[in-house]
Amino acid sequence: MYSHLLLAADGSKNALRAAHEALKIASAMPGCKIEILFVIDNSKVKEEVLHSQNQEEREYKRHQKLLPIEEVFADQGIPHHFTTIHGDPGPAIVDYAKKNEIDLIILGSRGLNALQEFVLGSVSHKVVKRASCPVMIVK
Repeated sequence: MYSHLLLAADGSKNALRAAHEALKIASAMPGCKIEILFVIDNSKVKEEVLHSQNQEEREYKRHQKLLPIEEVFADQGIPHHFTTIHGDPGPAIVDYAKKNEIDLIILGSRGLNALQEFVLGSVSHKVVKRASCPVMIVK
């Protein structure tokens, strides 16, 4: 059924819940690979640079945000791989999924209200709208 899952993760509580759902799916399918994708939003890099002393510190902080997600899979012995890319998160996730023959994209919902979603757009909405494979949004 699914052999290659993409978990889009940003270190949030919703991303952690999405990781638990990805774990359930992967556990039921022997040989299933999980790709954990972290997209560095170019519009937020400036703020990161201003609040850190060097590149190593930024990398360390990013890793710390994703550590609980990694532990979900490591604790259960589920094969997983981290990938970090730069770009606008919604389109970047979709492009990555297409290029890497992903069977299912799993991501957390940030829970924007209707006005925020209308004005800003949500990553999950952009992914659902553009993806060519199934997408699971976890609340």
